[in-house]
Amino acid sequence: MADFGGDTEAFRAEARSWLEANFPEAFRRNPALQAPLAAGVADDESGDARSWRKAMGEKGWGTPTWPAEYGGGGLSRQEARVLHEEMAKIGARNPIGGMGVMMFGPTLIEYGSPDLKAQHLPGIIKGEVRWCQGYSEPGAGSDLAGLQTRAEDKGDHWLVNGSKIWTSGANFADRCFCLVRTDTTKKHEGISFLLIDMKAPGVETRPILLINGTSPFCETFFTDVKVPKDQLWGPLNGGWTIAKRLLQHERDNISAGLGGGNIGQAVPLPTVVEAARDYVGLDDQGRIAEGDLRRRITEHLMETRSFQLTVRRAADEAKSNQGPSAATSIMKYAGAKIAQDRNELICEAMGHQALGWAGEGYSAAELSAPRVMLRSKANSIEGGTSEINLNVVSKRVLGLPDPK
Repeated sequence: MADFGGDTEAFRAEARSWLEANFPEAFRRNPALQAPLAAGVADDESGDARSWRKAMGEKGWGTPTWPAEYGGGGLSRQEARVLHEEMAKIGARNPIGGMGVMMFGPTLIEYGSPDLKAQHLPGIIKGEVRWCQGYSEPGAGSDLAGLQTRAEDKGDHWLVNGSKIWTSGANFADRCFCLVRTDTTKKHEGISFLLIDMKAPGVETRPILLINGTSPFCETFFTDVKVPKDQLWGPLNGGWTIAKRLLQHERDNISAGLGGGNIGQAVPLPTVVEAARDYVGLDDQGRIAEGDLRRRITEHLMETRSFQLTVRRAADEAKSNQGPSAATSIMKYAGAKIAQDRNELICEAMGHQALGWAGEGYSAAELSAPRVMLRSKANSIEGGTSEINLNVVSKRVLGLPDPK
């Protein structure tokens, strides 16, 4: 990577030239072909998708600000913003993503040993290794510290038994960053972090069918799973501190995605304004014809814009203050509500055309809209429920006392 000495325009020229040479022409002509990339679908990726992922991974620009010593881009915040701008100009999406980039990687950079960083960061950076999150259990959701998945010290390895639930993409994942109990006499202080090979004997995943017809989540079972001793992440019985930090990264990334519209859908949906214009129509002044819907859409657009600007400001503050803060809970709460409002408004504008589930008489977007709306109901549950996030805001942001 060339040293541009803070000259972002010189870097802009370099980025533009590289993108021109490496971004597939098919994606340039039809940006919608990248939707499976954004949705994290890689098992059946096309040749163009594979070459784009490989190019971005080898360049390190899928994780532009990550350390260059592990294969990351090593860019400054200003350079990363320029890269984002140049990609947006040509409709290019980042093909490197998933939980390794969103949650595990940033936390590993902060808390990982040099050996674990060298072992696991390159695969994430190149988009070659997919990770899933082993947090929630059937009896430990909101009270995550009550988890019971056990890891016993067997001398030369850990032996893991237990189960997790709502493990997103576990059936496709290569590895899992997993909270386990290593001391049964303490609650928070008895939890450790293990990095588990999802292909190891004794690991079983069962996809959970959701109301919208998809199965993004799984039940995951560990039966006498052997984990090498060197895959302990952080200190023994000190996993809770890392777990909390990782949750901040998770909420930060989820909130940023929730405020950006339905960009990762296999079938792109119209915006709220486009749906109202096309299905409700305009009056003689060029406004959405239905007054109450027009008012609610206007309020939604104002909230969305305020949210996006706040997320951007919080991201800049997080980078200057060494990572996200507890304020990410505010963003996660607001982002979930905005996303749900957006999808409900789109379905409302479509009217009876959003009531179809299959068959003729409906466009692909009309069949997708109710599924997206139903899926967004989980936005206020995943990554910490809205109720839990409000508690975090109350205690850690506002400093309010516990209720008596």
